[in-house]
Amino acid sequence: MLLAKAVSAGLTGIEARIVDIEVDIVRGLPGFTIVGLPDSTIRESRERIRSAVENSGFEFPPKNFVVNLAPAGFKKEGSAFDLAIAVCILVATGQFAAPGKAVPVIGELSLDGSVKPVRGAISMAIALYRSGFREIILPRENRQEAAAIKGIDVYPVTSIEETLAAMRGNITPFRGEKTKEHKRGTVCGDFADVRGQETAKRGLEIAAAGHHNILLYGPPGSGKTMLARRITSILPPLSQDEAIETTMIHSAGGTLAPGQGLLDAPPFRAPHHTSSDISLVGGGKYPSVGEISLAHNGVLFMDEFVEFNTRVIQALRQPLEDREITVARAAGSHVFPADFMLVAASNPCRCGYLFDEEIRCTCPPHSVKNYFKKISGPVLDRIDIEIPLNRVPYRDIMADRGPRSSEQVRARVIQAREIQKKRFEGTAVRYNTRMGQPEIREHCRLDPRCENILETAMNRMSLSARSFFKIIRVSRTIADLESSGTIQAKHLLEALSYKNLQRNYEL
Repeated sequence: MLLAKAVSAGLTGIEARIVDIEVDIVRGLPGFTIVGLPDSTIRESRERIRSAVENSGFEFPPKNFVVNLAPAGFKKEGSAFDLAIAVCILVATGQFAAPGKAVPVIGELSLDGSVKPVRGAISMAIALYRSGFREIILPRENRQEAAAIKGIDVYPVTSIEETLAAMRGNITPFRGEKTKEHKRGTVCGDFADVRGQETAKRGLEIAAAGHHNILLYGPPGSGKTMLARRITSILPPLSQDEAIETTMIHSAGGTLAPGQGLLDAPPFRAPHHTSSDISLVGGGKYPSVGEISLAHNGVLFMDEFVEFNTRVIQALRQPLEDREITVARAAGSHVFPADFMLVAASNPCRCGYLFDEEIRCTCPPHSVKNYFKKISGPVLDRIDIEIPLNRVPYRDIMADRGPRSSEQVRARVIQAREIQKKRFEGTAVRYNTRMGQPEIREHCRLDPRCENILETAMNRMSLSARSFFKIIRVSRTIADLESSGTIQAKHLLEALSYKNLQRNYEL
C-alpha cells in the first residue's frame, strides 16, 4: 500500500492555514483514525467519507487507515478536509494514480459522493496563493469567491469523479463570471421615500461622508428605523481591497450566499435588541465572527439601542475605538476586523413621547433621568452625531416637491470621500473620523472666529477631550461636503448642534 498525501486548507478565525493531509494503511484491525487535533466535525467525517467513496463506485476496503492533519500544533475545524481525505484514500488503495504535482483540494462530502460548499473559500484561496500554489479544486458553489483572487486557477467540482478528472487535467479552470448587480433602491430603499426629517437626513449624509457614528432618537413613528435602513443607499461601493476583506469575513461566518462572488456593497447588519454580547462580539468554543465583524466596512444598525443589554453596549467600546475586536477563548485568541459605522436609534424614554409636542410623556421623572444611563459617558463620547426626531407634520407628508433621492445624496458623499482620499493618500487614515491629533493639526485649519466658539462650547457643554476632537472631525466633514479648504464658523456651529442629547435632557 502507498502513503498518500494531499494539500488542503482550514480556517482559523477569518484567516486560513495550509494543511497537509497524509493517509497511511497500517497493520491492525480495520479502522479509521484521524489525528492532528481534529474537532468533532472532522472526527465525524469518517462515516461521511466511507459512504461517499462507496456510493461513488469505488471500494473502501476493510483496512486500518490512519489520517494525519499536519501541522499538528493547531486545532483543525470544519468539513473542508473531506474531499482531500477521500482522494488520499483512493490513492493509498491504488484506485487512483496521484498526479505529479500537488493540487490543493477543498470540499465537504455528502453521503452520495457529491461535493458541498465550505466556509472561507476565499480565505483559503488567498492562503494557497501566498504559499505558491496556482491551482485549487473546490466546490462549485464556492467558485465565484475563489475566482476573485487573481493568479490562481479555480477548478469547481460537484463530485468525487469530477475531482479526479480535475486532478488529471481533464477540466478547464473557471475564469469567473459577472455576478448579478443589485439595484440599491430595491435592496435598502431610497431617501426619496422619506418625507420631512431634513435635519436627520442631513445628519446621515454627514455621517456617511466621514464614516461617523450617529444616534437617532425620537418618538415612535418618527422615521428612525426607516431612515437608518436607507443609509447604505447613499454609501459608495466598496473598493477591491475592501470587497475582498468583507467577503472573507462573510464567507468565514457562513453568511455568503451560494454562488456569491465579491460583496461590492457595504454590508448592513441589524441585530435584535435581545442579542447577547457573544453574538455581537463573536466567540464560541472555536472563536468565530459576530455581528460587529460582519458589519466591517459597512453599517451596524442597533435599533432600540437603550434596550440592549448593558454588557452588549459596553462591548462596543473597544471596536469603536480600535476598529478591531480581540476574542479570546480556551481554544485560541483571534483578532477580527471591526471598522464599521454605528447607526443607533432609540426612543427618548420608556413611553417614547418625552419630546413629543402632541402626546404627553407618562414616564416618572426618575425613569426619564435613568433611561439613558445605560449609554455611559465613554460610549456616548464615541458617537459623533446625535439627531433628535419629531413627528412628521401633515404639510411635509403631503408636499408636492419630493425629497432628494439617494442617488443625489450619494454623489455628494462620494465627492467628499474623494477629497478625503486625496488628503490622506499614503497614510493609514481613510476617513475624517479616523484622524489623530497630528492629522487634525495638519488638515483642520480653523477660521479665526472658530476658536472663540470652541472655547465657549467647551465651557458650557462640559465636553470631554474625545468629544472636542470629534466635533472638529465632524466640522471637517461638513466643510468637505461644501469643498471648503478651511473649517468655517458655520461648519463648526452645525457640528456643535449635533451634540445635543445631554443638553436636551438637562432642559
